[in-house]
Amino acid sequence: MQQPDTASRRSPLAWLDSTFQYWALAPAVLLFAVLTLYPVANLLRMSVSTIDFAKGEFVWTFAGAKNLLTLADDWLFRIALRNTLSFVAAAVVLEMVLGFLLALVASQVTAGSGVYRTILVIPILVPAVAIGCMWKLMYNYEFGIINQILTALRLPGQAWLADVNMAMPAVILVDVWHWVPFVFLILLAGLESLPVEVLEAASVDGANGWQRLWHVIMPLVWPTFSVALMFRTIFAFKVFDEVFLLTSGGPGTSTEVVSLYIYQVFFSENRMGYGALLSIVTIAIISLFVIVYRRTGRSEV
Repeated sequence: MQQPDTASRRSPLAWLDSTFQYWALAPAVLLFAVLTLYPVANLLRMSVSTIDFAKGEFVWTFAGAKNLLTLADDWLFRIALRNTLSFVAAAVVLEMVLGFLLALVASQVTAGSGVYRTILVIPILVPAVAIGCMWKLMYNYEFGIINQILTALRLPGQAWLADVNMAMPAVILVDVWHWVPFVFLILLAGLESLPVEVLEAASVDGANGWQRLWHVIMPLVWPTFSVALMFRTIFAFKVFDEVFLLTSGGPGTSTEVVSLYIYQVFFSENRMGYGALLSIVTIAIISLFVIVYRRTGRSEV
């Protein structure tokens, strides 16, 4: 008599036990699909459509390549993209350098570490709206504290947010003030997790401070550094709050950035289909940054 196969002899409980990991992950996968994949699919559908509001409802019309042709002729988006890339390059470089220097100093100082570390992280705890309002008052030409200090030093005051040449640096300064603590915290954790034995061995071998920093500390902390760099690039590319509250993209188009332009296309111009396409382009650019950083981080490990 032929023996039944293994699958037929397995009880339902044994099958559930062997596939338990998949059932345990199913709710998370379903939630991810609902909250991520569906909105992305809807965004793709919007990007090839024109959407109008008529008779109390949205009317979707397939537009084909119309939005792509609009993008090809959109000079304002090119300006916004150029401004965004300039903002990202300047802000992220300054934040990474200052954050690393602060973390390097903080990792060497033990006295009063709790106090100064708390003070250093205060900017990241302040809501973006409060930061924008506070710095806008500080930048005010007539009664702002910055121009008052310049006046006290017998230097001319500046129209920080109204000057085409000064507006973007002013916004970058605010972003640096806001996000340096974020970089500081990540890199401080990385520095404090370095093996002490390796650093002591480098000192015993006669390496000076610069050699230990460049040949020992930097290679070991590079994975943490690349993670902080990746996150700051993503956040900086999506900058909105500071620009919206301080300059609203002005004067002219000197501080127009991609996120602000997408907001204007969606909510001021009601071109939701074209705004969706711009969002997809932004996602693609940020994804490219992430791929480059991940490959760089793995290659340096």
